[in-house]
Amino acid sequence: MNKLKLKKQIKNGLFFLMVAVLVIIFVSPFMVMFLTSFKTNSDAFTIPVKLLPRKWITDNFPAAFAAIPYFKYMGNTIFITVLSVAGQVLVTPLVAYSLSKIKWKGADIISGLVMATMMIPITVTMVPLYKIYSKLGLTNTYIPLILPAFFGKAFYIVLVRQFFNGVPNSLIEAARIDGANHFTCYWRIAMPLCKPVLTTIGIYAFLDAWSDYLYPLIFITKPERYTLSLGLQQYLSEYSIDWSRLMAAALVFVLPVIVCFAVFQRNFVEGIATSGLKA
Repeated sequence: MNKLKLKKQIKNGLFFLMVAVLVIIFVSPFMVMFLTSFKTNSDAFTIPVKLLPRKWITDNFPAAFAAIPYFKYMGNTIFITVLSVAGQVLVTPLVAYSLSKIKWKGADIISGLVMATMMIPITVTMVPLYKIYSKLGLTNTYIPLILPAFFGKAFYIVLVRQFFNGVPNSLIEAARIDGANHFTCYWRIAMPLCKPVLTTIGIYAFLDAWSDYLYPLIFITKPERYTLSLGLQQYLSEYSIDWSRLMAAALVFVLPVIVCFAVFQRNFVEGIATSGLKA
């Protein structure tokens, strides 16, 4: 009995040790960014290197905001993010419900094609997308960054579809017998049940839009339309980089992501746990 208890304690100890090591690995870059934002640029590279600042300063934050039109870029980013999240949350459950709960010819084929698009590398579509938006005269606008959200994203559609597959068909059939149409079943029955998974795709969509660098880089060339991810690049120069200011600006950039995850963490975990378990 003592041996079994000892083995269990050793197993638990190893598990918590592994978790602690992984936490340190993932948190350490953020901690370095946080501490560097309170150092002078010379202090950040003084030998021997010290993790904690030799002198704590806050001048990097106002200097970072003054170096570029930081709040204008933040406003651009918020505008794109809000509309992108709204588009995904509005369209994704509609598409997923039709593929899961409405029996129509070709639904299984369309579902397979949606999942197949997830295997297409982003590099394959960049040039065709740019040519299409360029021909339409939509480059240097936010339409190429926002419009795709209103057609849904394959991963989000598959995630919500799997959630709807777990909703008993008897609920939908009972409502249909009582005279409800498909939209009423969707709005009155399916939507209230899928709040956790909608929160999950909302968080994913927020992270994608807020931190997106590639698509703004492709479609936006006018500085006044830059997002924060593009604006932070202006701290990089050919000869010198003020890393302390860059870290201060990056810290403010990443804070909304941390707050979003902290606030919706329970819904996020619940949405993942209740999706994708049933085919």
